[in-house]
Amino acid sequence: MSALLEVSGVSVSFDGFRAINNLSFSIGPAELRAVIGPNGAGKTTFMDIVTGKTRPDEGSVTWGERSISLLKLSEAAIARVGVGRKFQRPTVFEDQTVAENLVLALKSKRGPVAALLYALSAQGRDRVLELAQEVGLADHLPRKAGELSHGQKQWLEIAMLLAQEPRLLLVDEPAAGMTLAEREHTTAMLVEMARTRAVVVVEHDMDFVRRLNCKVTVLHEGSVLAEGTLDHVTRDPAVIEVYLGRG
Repeated sequence: MSALLEVSGVSVSFDGFRAINNLSFSIGPAELRAVIGPNGAGKTTFMDIVTGKTRPDEGSVTWGERSISLLKLSEAAIARVGVGRKFQRPTVFEDQTVAENLVLALKSKRGPVAALLYALSAQGRDRVLELAQEVGLADHLPRKAGELSHGQKQWLEIAMLLAQEPRLLLVDEPAAGMTLAEREHTTAMLVEMARTRAVVVVEHDMDFVRRLNCKVTVLHEGSVLAEGTLDHVTRDPAVIEVYLGRG
């Protein structure tokens, strides 16, 4: 099966500092991947490049069956072709209900009024319920988002991203600040999502990564240092030296 996203030989420098150094990375259309590495390894810059926020100095980033170059697309166009990004801090509309947040996020090519009319239809209501069920918030649809726990806000934001029907989801440290029960729910949710789409989880928490039970990519100084199962990469002497040995 061909890759959904293919990053090849990408480098980018900021004021002489090489943040990404000849990085290559690929992920299939239904795959869960964890990206780990010490601070400054290039994890955020990698996501910035994939989403069009940062343009690399060299290399290629291709997408989908027709190998479209993401480097030629705007951030908005990259989102439209199916790349979704979840930042570390949840950004939901606190004064709106869970249902209203999901209505606002529903994919519509016809603007907010059309999205609202769609949401009021039976099909739209079914979609809102489906999204809420996917993240475990079906019982919280009438609640204001501001009343939700930190973990529930994270799930709501993931549901809002899913409303855009992304084929690739980039998720930044989803487990941070969550209770143990919330972390377990988040693990199950991400694993389930990766059955039908590509999911990249950038994470510091090794225990959380172990629970994901997926292929791991280790970044260091803007390059891929190691790749494989968590057991494989954590036994790698280079990974132990630059990352795990700094415990």
